[in-house]
Amino acid sequence: MPDRRPFWGPLEHQQFRNFWLAFITSNFGGLIQGVAAAWMMTTITTSESMVALVQASSALPIMLFSITAGAIADSFDRRRVMLAAQLFMFVVSALLSVLTVYGLVTPWLLLSLTFLLGCGTAFNTPSWQVTIGDLVPREDVPNAVSLNSVAVNITRSVGPAIGGAVVALSGAATAFALNAA
Repeated sequence: MPDRRPFWGPLEHQQFRNFWLAFITSNFGGLIQGVAAAWMMTTITTSESMVALVQASSALPIMLFSITAGAIADSFDRRRVMLAAQLFMFVVSALLSVLTVYGLVTPWLLLSLTFLLGCGTAFNTPSWQVTIGDLVPREDVPNAVSLNSVAVNITRSVGPAIGGAVVALSGAATAFALNAA
């Protein structure tokens, strides 16, 4: 009879648990930022095309850079790649928050900064995904990957609602600052 590992077993490993919780937090931040960016675009322009481009500007880098980002994840220290990508996204999110507070965001600037955040995500994700196998024993990898998928689906289900609430209660600048945090 095969050894059946408990589904939640990977969470027994401190490094994976910390990694998983950071992944959930980061995904929530990104989804909150996405809602805020789309909302903000509706407040600074009446162009439906510009509003639609918000989502495109965050997804386009993943399509453009996925192969390059995967090669970088395989060729360089993944931890450093993730730290660089996270630092880059922090700086962009913080800049977007400050520019929003001062009313300096234009439609094209918002699209540009959203594109840059998408670039950070594109370079972070491959290193992030490959690192899962380094944090748990081999027999826990399938469940760790499944837990990662659970985290993605939970954040995709709840994140936009939280983002909408944050924007409604505190504005886009707060949502951008939360993503930076």
